[in-house]
Amino acid sequence: MNKKKILLVEDDEVLASVYRARLEMEGFEVEEVHDGEKALSVAINFRPDLILLDVMMPKINGFDVLDILKNTPETMNMRIIMLTALSQEADRDRAEKLGVDDYLVKSQVVIADVIERVKHHLGMDDDNI
Repeated sequence: MNKKKILLVEDDEVLASVYRARLEMEGFEVEEVHDGEKALSVAINFRPDLILLDVMMPKINGFDVLDILKNTPETMNMRIIMLTALSQEADRDRAEKLGVDDYLVKSQVVIADVIERVKHHLGMDDDNI
């Protein structure tokens, strides 16, 4: 069975390495980048099944990355979960208008929740196996 591919976009390298380790432990192939610009080029080449996207990042922020990905034919159907420190309703609304699949606030979730949402969006819920 092919491993599902996750693009992890997170500028906090410590946090990124924690997520990466857990995702790999769950059997995902993970590509990790630390800014929005790289996220865009890697998304095209790596063709991830799902992108975990931080919002506040150097070069291009997550909202702009989301907007570009959703308006690019090669990436428009990729599933995108925003994982962010921004808990304002306006930020969530903005992400939803741009087409995000899920919006998780870092302070409100633990890594197990994130893994659960990733599996859900990839159709890997336990009841589907």
